[in-house]
Amino acid sequence: MMPIKSPCEGSAPGGTAGSVQPCRGPWVLIATILASSMAFIDGTVVNVALPALQAGLHASATDIQWVVESYALLLASLLLLGGSLGDLYGRRRIFLAGVLLFAIGSSWCGLATSISSLILARGLQGIGAAFLVPGSLAIISASYVESGRGRAIGTWSGFTAITTAIGPVLGGWLVEHASWRWVFFINLPIAIIVILLSLWRVPESRNEDASKSLDWLGAALATFGLGAITYSLIEASTTTSGREATLWALGLAGVSALLSFLVVESRSSAPMVSLHLFRSRNFSAANLLTFLLYAPLSGILFFFPLDLIQVQHYSATQAGASLLPFILLIFLLSRWSGGLVARYGAKRPLTVGSLVAASGFALFLRPGIGGSYWTTFFPAVVVLGIGMAISVAPLTTTVMESVPTQEAGVASGVNNAISRIAGLLAVAVFGLILSAGFNRTLSHSLAQMQLSPSVRQSAEMQRSKLAGAQISEPIVRRAFDEAFISGYRDVIWVSVGMALLSTLSAQVIESKWRPVNDGD
Repeated sequence: MMPIKSPCEGSAPGGTAGSVQPCRGPWVLIATILASSMAFIDGTVVNVALPALQAGLHASATDIQWVVESYALLLASLLLLGGSLGDLYGRRRIFLAGVLLFAIGSSWCGLATSISSLILARGLQGIGAAFLVPGSLAIISASYVESGRGRAIGTWSGFTAITTAIGPVLGGWLVEHASWRWVFFINLPIAIIVILLSLWRVPESRNEDASKSLDWLGAALATFGLGAITYSLIEASTTTSGREATLWALGLAGVSALLSFLVVESRSSAPMVSLHLFRSRNFSAANLLTFLLYAPLSGILFFFPLDLIQVQHYSATQAGASLLPFILLIFLLSRWSGGLVARYGAKRPLTVGSLVAASGFALFLRPGIGGSYWTTFFPAVVVLGIGMAISVAPLTTTVMESVPTQEAGVASGVNNAISRIAGLLAVAVFGLILSAGFNRTLSHSLAQMQLSPSVRQSAEMQRSKLAGAQISEPIVRRAFDEAFISGYRDVIWVSVGMALLSTLSAQVIESKWRPVNDGD
């Protein structure tokens, strides 16, 4: 392991070997669990709040995509840099900076009076999350010696899973009974508790062997590249013919920036991404599978609450609770699926898990408008949950076991970043697909209707809001709902295809791992 400087290492008087000082161990876990939960919950709760904030801020579908994407962009781009900053300047210090930025961003979100202000505030939240997410596990790893570390990380994983499950339900209740603004304000008391606990009981630590230089150029290229591509994809759905050339140029500039990023990383003495890790066949295959599986998952889950609330007319609380079976299945079955690797190797469970997940995605094609949750969406949520539960633990194990032990932390960070980049790009691309399907179907439906000029004009003016349009004419409202379902089904078909492709990635994985070394 890398040498670390921590006052909690070793046996403390009255303590046991393999643990931190008894007065600090529980506090370290409480602080890191609460902080991580803020970031994890925000990734799911905000989706439930999107219909309410779209109506409250008179936002278009593109606007609410940016509410999610501004957060995801900066989190994905700066996640690895955040870990490096902690190693160099102190893990607790950077962790606290992240919590503080996240809290300031949450306050700004809750007070936002325009959609532009909210989007900027979400970006600040993303920067804070990029500092606190890698800091949480790094602090646990630094605060516990090896014999106690696994149990501590397991506790962290279990409790963050529980809070992630509760979050959407609580968020939906707040949206329904208070305001969408409280989805953000609820982070403030949590952040205050984390800051006080960290200052009081969390020890400082750093990697004394960490490089003194940081990969700022790599971070800038990754952020610009992903941002330019995301912007061009999201804005393409509403652009005029005069702007198409500009968006194409911006998208190509983003691709060029990402290619430059790879060149910089290959030559950097302290790269954000250690490209030599991808010499491992298993590491490359596992990360490709991660992208192909998490991209459709993120895309489906972004539009799912919009379908439930705006088309199916669920309450925000009901929409938040609709994914509970999915989250609980992953939580309850992950330990079991982790054991499958030791028994069958990674290839079999990853193949089966991806196929089951593809079946779960396909079941989302069944529901139309109306019907009971238990006969429409529940089967899809359960099957998708089983598929992901079978896949998650073997996927993580494959990533960690495909590299030398001393690089396991770096490998985990890269895989985490790839899953977030997958979600970032999926929301942008799937938004374009859904918008195209929506407009195609709506145009066909409106052409068949005998509408007054004023009603037709109102419908045309609200196209950009998709199912969030405020339409009083029942027949036109039905046309908007059916158009959304049509576009959503296009997204689902692409998701099924990507999940099936992920099974091919699983076939590349070898049953026995051969760690890659720098000299390979």
